[in-house]
Amino acid sequence: MIALIQRVSRASVTVDGEITGAIDQGLLVLLGVEQHDDRTKLEKLAHKVMNYRVFSDENGKMNLNVSQVGGSLLVVSQFTLAADTGRGLRPSFSGAGTPEQAERLYDEFVAHCRAQGVPTQTGRFAADMKVELLNDGPVTFHLQV
Repeated sequence: MIALIQRVSRASVTVDGEITGAIDQGLLVLLGVEQHDDRTKLEKLAHKVMNYRVFSDENGKMNLNVSQVGGSLLVVSQFTLAADTGRGLRPSFSGAGTPEQAERLYDEFVAHCRAQGVPTQTGRFAADMKVELLNDGPVTFHLQV
């Protein structure tokens, strides 16, 4: 399971002209599900995302997590993160989870974050989404479990 997280001042997702999720300060989480992902990996990655210290403290050091700064998550499914780009000029998605598996784990990831008390907004699974963000930094990390 892969999360590309970006520290944002604001972010939103629009589907068919309708905003489906929007946050101010927080993390935009692009979430990719791979074939062998399961509940254990989901919980480990969610814990890492929610507790990753990417926000600055009073000394300008990245020592605070999203909850400590009163931030939110915007979680967007992105199967392309599971692409194999090692050969040729066209990505292979053979390592990506099935759409059914990915949707189930995506929904569980969101529910898990919400259950931990982190305000969480979403895109719409498998939709053609327009993601808008103001990256703060920029600060972007690739997390994988």
